[in-house]
This record gives sequence, structure tokens and C-alpha cells, in this order.
Amino acid sequence: MSKNITALSGRKGLTDNLFEKMGNLTEPEGILTKEDAAKLADEYLIGDASVYGASTFYDFTRPSNQGKKVFVCNGSACLCAGTQDALKAELGKHFKAEEIGEMCCLGRCHENSAFHYNGHNYSGKASIPGSFNGTPEKMSHEDHYHIAASGAGILTAPSPSLDELRSDLKKMLATSPEAVLAEIKTSGLRGRGGAGFPIGIKLEGCRKAEGDRKFIVCNADEGDPGSYSDRYLLEKQPFKMLFGMIISGYITGADRGVVYIRYEYPESIEINKTAIDSLREAGLIGENILGSDFSFEFKIIEARGAYICGEETALLASIEGQRPEVRVRPPYPVNYGLFGKPTVVNNVETLASLPFILKNGGAAFAKIGTEKSTGTKLLSLDSAFNRPGIYEVDMGTPLSTVVKEMGGGFRRKVKALHIGGPLGGLVPTKKIKDLTVDFESFSKNGFLLGHASIVSVPEEFPMVAYLEHLFAFTAHESCGKCFPCRIGSVRGKELLQKAQSEDFKIDHELFSDLLSTLKTGSLCALGGGMPLPVYNALEYFDQELRPYFSGGE
Repeated sequence: MSKNITALSGRKGLTDNLFEKMGNLTEPEGILTKEDAAKLADEYLIGDASVYGASTFYDFTRPSNQGKKVFVCNGSACLCAGTQDALKAELGKHFKAEEIGEMCCLGRCHENSAFHYNGHNYSGKASIPGSFNGTPEKMSHEDHYHIAASGAGILTAPSPSLDELRSDLKKMLATSPEAVLAEIKTSGLRGRGGAGFPIGIKLEGCRKAEGDRKFIVCNADEGDPGSYSDRYLLEKQPFKMLFGMIISGYITGADRGVVYIRYEYPESIEINKTAIDSLREAGLIGENILGSDFSFEFKIIEARGAYICGEETALLASIEGQRPEVRVRPPYPVNYGLFGKPTVVNNVETLASLPFILKNGGAAFAKIGTEKSTGTKLLSLDSAFNRPGIYEVDMGTPLSTVVKEMGGGFRRKVKALHIGGPLGGLVPTKKIKDLTVDFESFSKNGFLLGHASIVSVPEEFPMVAYLEHLFAFTAHESCGKCFPCRIGSVRGKELLQKAQSEDFKIDHELFSDLLSTLKTGSLCALGGGMPLPVYNALEYFDQELRPYFSGGE
């Protein structure tokens, strides 16, 4: 991260945003041309190399994707479902091989056969061989999945109307920011993006920070393969998330909200643009909202394809037009964030929980769930379930209730559930009965709740191949800032590939050292968290993996 570029990009800020302009200039030819790169460098007073390094980092601005017309999902859920080879064969009838690329993940994990074409995502029946005719106007990009709740049902409750939002906004403006913050702290709400950090502490830190401008950033770059709970909120419940950002702005003194939405969710981007326009037309955002001295405005930033942007410091660097690399903390974003200003970064589900707290009070939220994991949690179930979809449960609900009662059990034999994305725990089916949906239960049993996405690993899917997939994913998505992640992920992938394709045994001690180096030496949770599911696999699937390691037969 360059503080100089942060300051230079900050001169034009969100109005004439460097990253946004970089992406728009990429659209015509699929890459940022040398001429356009030079113009941007001159306009923003930064070096050509900085512009080039940033523009070539992302999946959908890098030269290797130039000329691609259709992108096939290569996420964990589609991989385990085994649908993508047939899909590629069908697409091969309509596109040249060099026109077919890959994308991860499209959030169509409930029905798979997912691909992106001409600005829309398709899956399921739209992807059945023979149905694709290359004419998007004759194809439906709509998808349908089960949505249900057990318990309080905060996030799956009907979306608030503009009149309801107006009433709640008046209530907030009649209450001091300190009092609203106190309710959120009382609620015990912890971040739903994976780390579980209390949002009240973030908001308080930003409120106390000095700055002539402050920002609220929604991390809507949900990149965990197998997860589509944020997509549900963005597309079915946008007002809850947006109002949560307004509440955060009121508490901290921020007057700008940035919604950083992943490129892989095109429908989410358009729906939120429409929702923001509705709020503006109703007078619920803008200058001096409802005659108060509080002002708040939104900016949607369309991401360009990088899992690492789910890490808050990389996300902020991305918005600034820098290469999205993780930076060392402190300083934390609440003190030195976007354009060097105090910033709160939270994910969609966390922010969408705030309107309930404003309306019903922190104590009402704290009564839901467990003592340390309050409130509700969304889970996304993949196509291996009889009823795949989005399910909301009170924290502390037995995982078996979600699997057997809500998801209807499995439609195929499954040996493990990968819960919480690629950095989450790999739970053997025999352990389902021991877990409840909360941070403490998963941690106590050696797993990680994370985003609570569920990818089912079929009985016949080789665990060694799944581990190779995890290392390959990390290698592709690493920002390259630190050696353990950048080199270790590639080395792990190579070892597992070689063990499967050659007469080669992986040395146990070498592999253990590799995992330890990744875990303790990586700069962020991508490299540091990736060993967890590998450790789980080595513990619970030892018999299956033993032939691939020295002395294992």
C-alpha cells in the first residue's frame, strides 16, 4: 500500500474514482490499453507501473481474459456437484475454446451448472445441454431457491417499505448517536463475515477517531465458494443492508457509504442501484435528511474479480485504485481507512442486522441466540441437499436441525461438509450431531463457522483432489504480498498434484512444516486460515489420504 497513492486518489475520491474509471476503460477491449493507462497515470499523478499493476491484478481486467465471451463457474460447490464438464462441452458447441473462461463463484450453488454470459448469470435448467442457444433474450437468468427461517427470522422477514424506513429513520434522528451506539453494543452483534468481531467496537472506534470525513464501507464482495447468503440479501433485502449503513453513518459521523459489490453478482449491482435511487427519491438519503443536520449518500463500486478483496485493507486499497494487497495493522481502518480517513468496513449480513436493533432495541437482539453469539445466522445449502437454499436460524441451533429438517437431508451420499468457505472447517458428517450454529461450538470442535456456507463433499469425491482444489484456489487468489501464502499455496498444490499423478509420496514432516508456515507466517486469513480444512482432512480422513503420504500404506 502506498500512502502517496492513497492521498492522490483521495483528491478526487468517490466522485471521480480511479478504480471505477480503470474498470470502465477496460470494458471495450477487455484490458486497459497502454494509452488509457498512461492517461490515467497522468491524470492522477501516479506512475504508469502503479496503474498497470492494479489493472492487471483482477480476473476481469487482466490480459489473459481478453476475448473471453462466457465464463464457467469453477467454485467448490459446482466442482463437487460434477456438473461443469458437461456444461463446458455444451458451451463448446457455441464458443471457441479460447472464448471460454472461468469465474468463481457465481452464487448459484443451489443448482450448479453455473456460467456467466453477456452480463448475466445462468444455472440449473438454463444450463442443461441442448438448451443454450447463444441468445440471452431467450434464456432466463432468474433462479429460485428455498428461503426459510427457524426462530426469530430477522433477515428473512419481509423487506421494509419506504414508509416503514421513514418512520424508523425519524426515530433514529430523534435519538442521540451515543444512545443508538449503546443499543448496538448491548445487542452483542458480532461480524457475520467470518471473524466474528463485535461491530459496536468498530463503530465506537470510528466515532472517536478524528477526521474531516468518514466512510462506511459495505464489503459485498462475497467470494467464498458455496456461499450465496449475501447475494440473497443484496437481491431480496437491499433496504436492510442499506439502512444498516445509514445507521452506521449516523453513529460514527460518516456521510458517505460505499457498497463494494462483486463483479460476479451483476443482478445484485443493478438491484442496489435501483434501491438507492428509491431511497433518494423518497428523501431518505442526501443532504440534511428529513430536515436534520445528518447527511448521507451512497456510492456503488463494481468490483472486478478478486477474492482477496474480502479482506478489508485489500478492499480499501482496491477502491483507491491500488493493487489490492493486504497491509499490516495497525493502523486499523477505523483510524486510517479509505483515502486515509476513518472507515468502518462490515459485510452485508452484519449491516442488515442493524435495523432490527434500532427498531426493537439491543436487549431484544441479545435475547436471541446464545450469550456470546447473539442474534441469527444465515446459512446457504448447496445442491447436495434435498431442499437447497437460504436458511436463517437463531444462533445456537443444532447443525443437525439445519441439515435434516430444514435442508431435508442429503439427496446423495456425503462424507464431509465444508462450512464457512475455503478457509472454514471441513466437518465429517459424523460430527454434525456435535455442532451448534454459533462461533463457540465450531471453535471448540476445531472448525470455523465463518460465513456459514455449506459445500457438501460427496462420498465418491477424492479428498486428496479436494485439498488440491483448496491449495489451487489460494494460489490463484493470493495477493502475493507475503511469501508464505504466495509460495506455500503453490507448493502445496504441486505436492498434491504430484502425489496423484506420479509414483510420489508426500513427506509428512515437509507437509506439516508447510501448513505451519502458512498458518503462522501469512499476513492475512487467506494464507493463515487455509490450513484449517487441511488439518481437519488429515485428522478425519487419515485412512483415505494415507496412501499419498510417505509411510502411509
